[in-house]
Amino acid sequence: MEQPTGQPEKKQIYKKMEAQTIPDEILEAMSLKNRYAFVNANMMSILNDNEKNMFDKVQRFCLKYEKKNTIMHNEDFYPWIKDFGVEHYVTRSQSFPEVGVDHGEKDGLAMEFMRGLAVDMFDPQFNMAMGASVLAINPIKHHHDNREPCLKALKELVTGEVAGCICITEPLKGSDANHPDTISVRSADGLKITGTKCYNTNAPKSKYAVVYGTTEPAAKDADMKMTQSLVLLPDPTVNIERTFIPWTPRIWIGKETFKETFVPNERILCDVGKGKDGLFEGLVPERMGIAILDVCEAWGAFAFAAIYANLRKQMGQEIIKHQGVGFLLADSWAQITNFTLAVLQFCRSYDEALKKYGGKLPGPLAMALVASASQMKYQGAILAERTCYEMANVMGGAGVSDNTLMQDYLGVSRIQEVVGGARQIQLYVISMALRKLWSSSNR
Repeated sequence: MEQPTGQPEKKQIYKKMEAQTIPDEILEAMSLKNRYAFVNANMMSILNDNEKNMFDKVQRFCLKYEKKNTIMHNEDFYPWIKDFGVEHYVTRSQSFPEVGVDHGEKDGLAMEFMRGLAVDMFDPQFNMAMGASVLAINPIKHHHDNREPCLKALKELVTGEVAGCICITEPLKGSDANHPDTISVRSADGLKITGTKCYNTNAPKSKYAVVYGTTEPAAKDADMKMTQSLVLLPDPTVNIERTFIPWTPRIWIGKETFKETFVPNERILCDVGKGKDGLFEGLVPERMGIAILDVCEAWGAFAFAAIYANLRKQMGQEIIKHQGVGFLLADSWAQITNFTLAVLQFCRSYDEALKKYGGKLPGPLAMALVASASQMKYQGAILAERTCYEMANVMGGAGVSDNTLMQDYLGVSRIQEVVGGARQIQLYVISMALRKLWSSSNR
């Protein structure tokens, strides 16, 4: 921010802005360090030692990174992925010993929660984009079969060398992901993919894309003929355009048109007929990743509003003392805390189950967790959207200006009900699970 001639230059308090309307002392109080301290105070009674240590470690890295690089939170953040990858902060949901990345006890969904919360408070748009790379990492992890091209892709994605994306959604096939219009033509040496995908986070910035198709789109059993392939980008047969989402202006979301894009056998992750299984095996971690993101957004927005309300005075007293503000914050605090406990318990239980069954969950348990993950994603998206809006509202003009990251929380929270399966498809999954539960309990 430029200073008038003749006045001493101020240090960069928070971020680049058109005009500063929040007083220095309040902006300083809402620093990343202070927001971390506030959330730490809320978390100290519910985290175990490993979780606390992980949360603290990522916080310290983010604080140093912000200071060292003079982060303005309006720049292109894709180069940051490499820096975070060096510290193994792209994902902590699992280890990758096949490419030399083993986190020991510091992996699993609970640790991913800690990583995500710390990074999201640093920059929510960046955290969401980095999470999209993880959606490409998971299927490669499951289906690399020790093939060198897949292992190379896995290592580059896990260590943050490059970004990745996953291509499921199509212009006319959103929730009906089981019946893609994208055609996969099989030959002895590989697949040729033709079709259009859209709304794929990171696609214009990605080196690797996990793409779903089917050999017979028009067939009733097209889902039983699906494929899952690893496409290397850029490719002259793939036209990539940016789909601009105004709510998340720094995230590059793409539309990809494939025209007989060749995928050799060594990069076919799930061959003809196995693609549907590959799609469904990622549903639990994907939707829980979104539920975690929802909690992160809620805490991030709440930290800003709580600090602001304790300092901003109106009518002779701090605004938190006005019941309209104080009671709203209290209600939001209770909701966020309760949902945090629910998500954390799910993460811990999921991690324990994976260890118990050697990384492969039994079918009935896996299906039960699909319904639970949809419940978490459904409720979390509602909580995030409402919390971010109300916290910005509590702050008044300060909450909707560019002086803080509240605008980022508002934007990211607006799309959480859409990404990873819209609200309606989550309710459909949950209702179908309810029918199966009734049937199985009344035999």
